Amino acid sequence: MNKILLLEDDPILAKTILKYIKLNNYSVDWVKNGEEALEYCYNNRYIIYLFDINVPSLNGIDLLKSLRDYGDKTPTILISALVDISSITKGFVAGADDYLKKPFDPEELIVRIKAKTEFMQKSNIIFRDFEIDTINNKILLNGVELNLGIVQNNILITLIKNYPNPVIQDTLFELLEKPSNLALRVNISKIKKKLNINIKNVRGVGYKII
Repeated sequence: MNKILLLEDDPILAKTILKYIKLNNYSVDWVKNGEEALEYCYNNRYIIYLFDINVPSLNGIDLLKSLRDYGDKTPTILISALVDISSITKGFVAGADDYLKKPFDPEELIVRIKAKTEFMQKSNIIFRDFEIDTINNKILLNGVELNLGIVQNNILITLIKNYPNPVIQDTLFELLEKPSNLALRVNISKIKKKLNINIKNVRGVGYKII
């Protein structure tokens, strides 16, 4: 999955950016206003966001604040003609990973995209058909994000990270809202049924993936 979300209301600049992105083997969704971008972010998964700041309906900085408050940690590059230190500071405070001043060379944008995404991809954990997005604490199965719920999601991530070793019961208890042997067994059972994955109870220790 190498998809990028571009928020840019200038069609001429957007077409130039789209051309260079596609030439570098990325796929891309292009939106022209902040509200539309927010909807795309909620309904899709991207390796990076490229947000212009001065766009209709919801500016790039407020959009980024909303995403960060929601827990979305996807790397984000802000693109803007605003070059004063106050605007740049607001961008980084909102959660930007980079800030590119207009006008810019499209090749520079590609270099920055690669720097951010390659780091993210190297930090991900691949296990069988699973991929753990360590930045956003998400799990993908065959490229599709799993919706297990926070507790089961964290249990599975912990088991995968520790494979082939068992995870002690006390560590797994810390992931439960109300720790108990029964609650842990129920959540493990649900994970096994949903994903057809073999998780074994190691007597006196905890659980491990087989």
